[in-house]
Amino acid sequence: MNGLKSLICLLVITADVLTLGLPTGANHSQPQPNPTLMNTCLITTNVGQLVNFYESILGIKAQRSGDQYAEFRTGVGVLAIFSAEAQEKYIPGSADAASNRSAILEFKVDDVDYEYVRLQPLMKIWVRQPTTQPWGTFRFTSGIQMATW
Repeated sequence: MNGLKSLICLLVITADVLTLGLPTGANHSQPQPNPTLMNTCLITTNVGQLVNFYESILGIKAQRSGDQYAEFRTGVGVLAIFSAEAQEKYIPGSADAASNRSAILEFKVDDVDYEYVRLQPLMKIWVRQPTTQPWGTFRFTSGIQMATW
């Protein structure tokens, strides 16, 4: 539960700091470093199903804190999965699970064609087959992108 409380505090504090533009810390005259994205949290009505999905995608086991929260530590950041019911309890009205179609998660992989074949049984919706984009990203499903550089 400590991890859950920390996540909630981080979300609230980060939102206040970014919205108000207030520096953190005791010495407000010191320049502050640029923010670093540490955590992306997906809100869902089915934590278990989404955790199973991302365990298959990432090839790592999630670290769980009970039935309402899990996270994947990827080395460059954390992908967190959080229960919509718990989110509503802690910050009412702040999220609407499974209704946002404007977020894109990108995963860097060595071989996009291999991943495309490997993920065939997991994906229900394929937007299109892998294609090379000017920036080097291959987009091929709704919500999942695989990239090589």
